[in-house]
Amino acid sequence: MQELWKNKLRTFLSLFGITIGIFCIIGVLATVNSLEHNIQNEIKSLGTNTIYIDKWEYSGGGPDYPWWKYVKRPSPKYDEIRHIKERTKTAKYAAFAINRQDNVEFAGNILSNINIYGITEDFENIQPFDISFGRYMSDADFNRGINSVVIGNEVAEKLLGSAEVAVGKEITVRGKKLNILGVIKKQGKQMIGGWNFDQSIVIPYRFARTMMNELRSDPVIMVQGQDNVTSKELKDDLMGTMRSIHRLSPTKDADFSLNDVNDFSDAISEAFVGLNIGGAVIGGISLIVGLFGVANIMFVTVRERTPQIGLKKALGAKRRVILSEFLLESAFLCFIGGLIGLTLVFLLTQILSGALNFPVYISITNMVWTFLICLFVGVVAGIVPAIKAAKMDPVEAIRSK
Repeated sequence: MQELWKNKLRTFLSLFGITIGIFCIIGVLATVNSLEHNIQNEIKSLGTNTIYIDKWEYSGGGPDYPWWKYVKRPSPKYDEIRHIKERTKTAKYAAFAINRQDNVEFAGNILSNINIYGITEDFENIQPFDISFGRYMSDADFNRGINSVVIGNEVAEKLLGSAEVAVGKEITVRGKKLNILGVIKKQGKQMIGGWNFDQSIVIPYRFARTMMNELRSDPVIMVQGQDNVTSKELKDDLMGTMRSIHRLSPTKDADFSLNDVNDFSDAISEAFVGLNIGGAVIGGISLIVGLFGVANIMFVTVRERTPQIGLKKALGAKRRVILSEFLLESAFLCFIGGLIGLTLVFLLTQILSGALNFPVYISITNMVWTFLICLFVGVVAGIVPAIKAAKMDPVEAIRSK
């Protein structure tokens, strides 16, 4: 510490290189990991162990996407829910949903492009959300198909001024009056779309079909598997059920798609592997610059302390003692730089969390990586100068002054 404090400028320049390197590596990893974690949570919100039955394949699209093939397929129908429950033993819940975007009105205020979801009873079991004010729709509301509605937090605030006063009010949608039963707890901005409940209203399916054409409202069937059943087993079981419902012969292609939520999660994980590697390489280049800076400083340090090294060896210090001394100093220097870099990354996460509307954080894994990287860089940067010091002849070293 005394040696480092004595040469402040030299120490600062050494620390600066390591600090920038750690800041680049851990900063990129923290941002990418937080982004992946946020997207994975949004995917999980679509329903765990859940299969979406649709005529469309959720594979992303692109120029090779055979939309002409899928558009000719029949849309999922509400009546198929009953057959799925009866024939699919691996299914725990099955829900039907239709949706469209339209205007929502209250006391002359109009909100455009609001998601309107018409859902069945099991939807909440597959796609749960919390109610901040009021209550959710009851089984009686679903069975009777009454004009009840649960609205998103953003819809309540923009349309009625506050979510707290929304319960009991009536809104107008496509000429129909809807009584507000509850307000969905604010979920925040979503990056991959999803259900986006903040800008949505949810109504019973039996009432929704009086407001919109079912076949033109993107109908979808959601099926969640039993607790002890994997999504693959559920998907295989549903394949047989749906082919039976559609009366397809063994030689005919399926005219429906079974979209597994877990497949989305796996695809995202694979995509982020490349991002993590790219970020680490970019940060690694900066760290290499810092490594050479520390190595250069250690060579200078060895040269300055040559008489001290000779005196220590003359008094009986072994090679490993001299070697350990300089390796520890090099590692310590890198640790200090790493801690400063980690502090800067923490400040970066606070800024990004506010700017990106999702939490950016430094994981325990990234902290461990910081100290491992610092230890590695310290050893690599100091090994050659330390070996040089350990091999010095004591007599020549003392005379070098």
